Amino acid sequence: MTLTPPPLLLVLMLALTGAQATVDRRTAAAMAAGLCKTRPTDLVFIVDSSRSVRPSEFEQVKVFLAKVIEGLDVGPNATRVGVVNYASRVKNEVSLKTHRTKAGLIKAVTKVEPLSTGTMTGLAIQFALNVAFSENEGARAKSPDISKVAIIVTDGRPQDNVKDVAQRARDAGIEIFAIGVGRVDMSTLKQMASEPLDDHVDYVESYSVIEKLTKKFQEAFCAVMSDLCATGDHDCEQVCLSSPGSYKCACKEGFTLMDDGRSCSACSNSATDVVFLIDGSKSVRPENFELVKKWINQIVDKLDVSDSKAHVGLVQYSSLVRQEFPLGRHNNKKDLKEAVKKMAYMERGTMTGQALRYLTDKSFSVGHGARPGVSKVGIVFTDGRSQDYIGDAAKKAKEMGFKMYAVGVGNAVEDELKEIASEPKGEHYFYTADFKAMTQIAKKLQINICQEDDPCECDSLVKFQKKVEEALQVLTKKIENMSKRIALLENKIV
Repeated sequence: MTLTPPPLLLVLMLALTGAQATVDRRTAAAMAAGLCKTRPTDLVFIVDSSRSVRPSEFEQVKVFLAKVIEGLDVGPNATRVGVVNYASRVKNEVSLKTHRTKAGLIKAVTKVEPLSTGTMTGLAIQFALNVAFSENEGARAKSPDISKVAIIVTDGRPQDNVKDVAQRARDAGIEIFAIGVGRVDMSTLKQMASEPLDDHVDYVESYSVIEKLTKKFQEAFCAVMSDLCATGDHDCEQVCLSSPGSYKCACKEGFTLMDDGRSCSACSNSATDVVFLIDGSKSVRPENFELVKKWINQIVDKLDVSDSKAHVGLVQYSSLVRQEFPLGRHNNKKDLKEAVKKMAYMERGTMTGQALRYLTDKSFSVGHGARPGVSKVGIVFTDGRSQDYIGDAAKKAKEMGFKMYAVGVGNAVEDELKEIASEPKGEHYFYTADFKAMTQIAKKLQINICQEDDPCECDSLVKFQKKVEEALQVLTKKIENMSKRIALLENKIV
């Protein structure tokens, strides 16, 4: 009997709009059922309406604000909302004390008009600190039970200093989220935002997609006070076990819970060589390259990295190919993830074919740390069309027995992804329009390796054989008893 191993890489590709709709429905359902309560918060939006923000784009910002407000528990004793509009000057559009209902707030937001002058972001933060968050404007006295939150939306480089005034605001207990759009200065966003920066700094390519951040802030302000497993607000791969206000993950029989506490592996004893082939061309852009590195480390979190199990190598390519580190150099997650974080962005062109040839000729060779007889997995990431031919190298990789997975973002060409990916194509290539959505891929990504002579598979086979043997023993006893009864009958007849 031949055991068919499970697919190597189980990835649920969440389209951005589909993921947004799912989260919105889940949050709305939780709120409607009384499961979602926002803690008392004084929230002030600080919105850039300088001349670089077109009127149509400012309308999209207002839609974003309205959708975030829609998910809040608005009221005098719950969440109070203010809106500060700024350019070269600052205008207090909505005070924390002005509107006590969602309908009134949203109506006021729709009436805000752009100021269309310069970009004095520091001045706006100072205004928020001195005026918008003052008790005269409706802010509540400082208390551990009441959160102070500012959400800054900007698309440009400020014409004044933001670092010092943002620090003063944070020291005063204001939690700052910074949202950058288009050609915003990323270093400025980091100077403004609270720690950890990963949670407080967001970037979108244009105002047309700013609405996708709605779910983040709905979830940030929504504390689910019920059964998290029942509401689906968990990321367990197989089994979710509820506890008051929390949960833990478990696995079905025959599976092992991985180190990330979420994923389940059918083969806990498997050894795998995994090489990431990462596009570092100029079209990726520095801020997105940082997201790619985080995505790699999210996948690393799911691997059982050790001397005897998963080994990981990393190769970056653009017009040239550069091995960041070979297989086997870092055999614990901490060192491996630190090495990924240190990877410097190459920029330049997109020679995917050349990179694939490097993968087949060098990355999986013994001289570069590969282990003989161990499964080989190649994960290729790209954001654009290759500037050279990929067909021969892609074919060779699969002929050599490598399991090839292709992940494309933005301007990646799906036909090229399919050419790189192993069969069946639907399980081995994935595409998303936006870099932010890559985290959804990483959350669902699971690598299970089962070789024909894998001890894990052998264990499964032994369990199966044991069950068969037990069943045969029972059947044998039944046959023996039946034979005895037949013999007795024959004796009586004689």
